[in-house]
Amino acid sequence: MRIAALQIDSVVGDLEANGARIVEQALRAHSSGAALAVTPELALVGYPPRDLLVREGFVEACRRATAEIAQRLHARGAGGLAVVMGTPWTSTGMSRKPANAAVMLRDGAVEAVYRKRLLPTYDVFDESRYFEAGDDALVAKVAGKSVAILLCEDLWKGEDVDESHGYSEDPVAEAARSKVDLVVVPSASPFFAGKHARRMALLGRAAAAVGAPVMSVNAAGSNDDFVFDGGSCLVGPSGATVLSPRFAEHLLVAECGMRVLAAPESLCEPEELARAIVSAIEGYTRKTGHSRVLLGLSGGIDSAVVAALAVAALGADRVRGISMPGPHSSQGSVDDALESSKRLGMQPPDRLPIGEAYATLKRGMSLAAPIDGLTDENLQSRLRGLTLMTLSNATGALVLSTGNKSELAVGYATLYGDMCGGLAPLGDLLKGQVYAMARWMNENPSVLGLHAPPIPESSLTKAPSAELRPNQTDQDSLPPYDALDAIVTGFVDLEQAPTSIARDTGLPLALVESWTKAIDRAHYKRAQAPVIPKLSARAFGPGRRLPLAMRYRLGGDSSVA
Repeated sequence: MRIAALQIDSVVGDLEANGARIVEQALRAHSSGAALAVTPELALVGYPPRDLLVREGFVEACRRATAEIAQRLHARGAGGLAVVMGTPWTSTGMSRKPANAAVMLRDGAVEAVYRKRLLPTYDVFDESRYFEAGDDALVAKVAGKSVAILLCEDLWKGEDVDESHGYSEDPVAEAARSKVDLVVVPSASPFFAGKHARRMALLGRAAAAVGAPVMSVNAAGSNDDFVFDGGSCLVGPSGATVLSPRFAEHLLVAECGMRVLAAPESLCEPEELARAIVSAIEGYTRKTGHSRVLLGLSGGIDSAVVAALAVAALGADRVRGISMPGPHSSQGSVDDALESSKRLGMQPPDRLPIGEAYATLKRGMSLAAPIDGLTDENLQSRLRGLTLMTLSNATGALVLSTGNKSELAVGYATLYGDMCGGLAPLGDLLKGQVYAMARWMNENPSVLGLHAPPIPESSLTKAPSAELRPNQTDQDSLPPYDALDAIVTGFVDLEQAPTSIARDTGLPLALVESWTKAIDRAHYKRAQAPVIPKLSARAFGPGRRLPLAMRYRLGGDSSVA
């Protein structure tokens, strides 16, 4: 039997466009001889739909759109094709909540409905808030074969992210007992670095356990802070694999009894992360209706990397750099910003010095309060944020914030200053990862469609600095970035106590305690940050929900941060 994975990029809430894309891809699958086509999870509405699901009329509109898709396929000669499509679904007798469902469309109608049974409620997931869990398995007949249908977590059970929830049901084991010929699994499994390899291993074990091929169909593209890397595949019980490209839409057509062995695509971490961020920038701008972006181009490593990723996502003609030298900016940094734009084929950055406005505001505000030290530095940063947001208002371009996870973690970022923007592409990248990505891009520019190494050498080699006071470097205020990154990883990603971080890293306990307190103190800033694409297992954003007003400290210290 020939089967097809419709690895599509859905726009959340755009039922008409998503439905048209599903019909288009299903017709292509039918033309390729497929008897069965499978979309990603919730492909009709896009993932995650969040509170759209409780908006009056939305689920009913999904039901009407589902019927229309079935009828359109039938009218265009593909009625005999079985299409398993992800959509919210409410049936008579159900509670007020819909199911997260996979409906089977055939011969112009909805032939069967499978309701997702395991609803994840960890990290970025909150499915039990919106959905009613199903309680029945579904095995359908397609071209004489028995096909079990599962949905995402029904297969993963949290194991792809090292979560253990003690689910009482095991849908994969049930499929094995049913002795099915094929298992299909629509998914919308968000990306983070290293997750793809883990998923492939889990799929191999599931296929071996069932004794039949397993087809996983994952979403592509990005929605808000979620990035989907695709990688849809058909895995046989012997390990034979047919795999879709990652980070792109794709129609995969394969034989259920294939004998071809294809090695899973292996990407180094910097490439995997770079491609994820490119997808995030492209998807967020397109889906929010922005055709252009702008960013402060300072000559530093972070802004140079964001500019390169934005050009890779959108093209040089749609990315505008703004150079905003202040009273302590070096000529070298101004030159590096110009060199960065040249390497990327961008127009030279607009030069908009902030010195005159800074002097005027400082003089006026000094009548009310002292403007010195950190206040003086933040005034400069906020003038740059004001400049960028004013240009955004005037041009309609989306501002990209250039801060990284290490800075956001400890509050080394200025509210209404360098935190201004709609999207923070590096917000889930540690400083060390930013440098690694910069070096990788310089060694492999063509992989991202760039024509030359994009990062100026001096941006890579000079000491990082905000240049807000004379001869400033980041390490005047922060520990070395390798130490800070280790602390952030332990405290944020692993939720370790300071004593455990000190033990595992060899860093002084006093240093660890100081900077973990800073991480908690800066939480109110991150709550006002731009959208941060999720790139790690534990990103700042919806998946990390701490109170803003709290006094608890890991390790027993409950003093006010």
